[in-house]
Amino acid sequence: MAEWTSVADTHLNPSAPPVMSVSPVTLAVPGRPLDLEVRVSAPVTGTDLPVILLSHGHGAAYGLSSSDGYLPLAKVWAARGFVVIQPNHLSAPRLGRQVGDKPGAPYFWRSRTQDMSAIIDRLAEIEQAVPQLAGRVDRSKIAVAGHSLGAFTAELLLGAKVTDPDTGEEVNALDARITQGVVLCGIGRGGDTFNGFMAEYMPVFRTTDLTTMTTPALVVAGDKDDSRHWTTMGPDWHADPYHLAPGPKALLTVFDGEHLLGGIQGFDSTETTDESPDRVAVVAELAAAYLRTAFNPADDAWQTARDALTTGPDAYGRVESK
Repeated sequence: MAEWTSVADTHLNPSAPPVMSVSPVTLAVPGRPLDLEVRVSAPVTGTDLPVILLSHGHGAAYGLSSSDGYLPLAKVWAARGFVVIQPNHLSAPRLGRQVGDKPGAPYFWRSRTQDMSAIIDRLAEIEQAVPQLAGRVDRSKIAVAGHSLGAFTAELLLGAKVTDPDTGEEVNALDARITQGVVLCGIGRGGDTFNGFMAEYMPVFRTTDLTTMTTPALVVAGDKDDSRHWTTMGPDWHADPYHLAPGPKALLTVFDGEHLLGGIQGFDSTETTDESPDRVAVVAELAAAYLRTAFNPADDAWQTARDALTTGPDAYGRVESK
């Protein structure tokens, strides 16, 4: 992995191959009210490419809360050697008129996990739809990443359990084909701690059990991400997926990071309260480095990135692991 001379240089002039992005790739999924559309990003060259399934959040941004968002992450991850697949979940604001009266609206939290498993089922179909990928994907190396509500999607796929408030059914969405995760600004503990003024609109969060989230993962939390609409616990709530889940896990605490971690949805987003291209670059590079080493322990990308970005007086965050 290339060494950094500065975070700005990494962001503006990444020493990596160009990437391609194809959208939409349309998948017919039985029982889904709309076809599943995904964006596929990948490096132009390279083989044996691991897969990252990237789940978008539920913000109000019409385009960014969809498969068209999070390109500041997807482009870097593709440049670092991953096939990044971004579904357009039914919760995307642009689909509101088409699905607003369907069961599960407006959050579609169960459908989101089903989208991700359906993508894995159809990786061969995706390769066929994107001929430039043919024979280049390592289907044995699959990670899930998600931000905010997308992080909740990732948590469930990594083994967290919840109780469906409508049916009383315990929901276990663990997908054993996913062997790594990246949880960005995730959902913390439930119970009485889930006490913000928006809690009544997402009662399933109150039942979140992170103690069963056994799949290895990197948890990313901003130390200024005080989501009072969900909880009065403060920014530590977003680190719960690290502290409450069993290891192996790593925690990246991003200094001065708020809920969009500098703008990971998209640069110049009006929803970003802590805009910082450098912070976005740090999150993107560290997540890519974590997964590179996780999938190939001989690759020292994770240690190199940690040394460059989370040590010394100019550190952008701190890392701990268990």
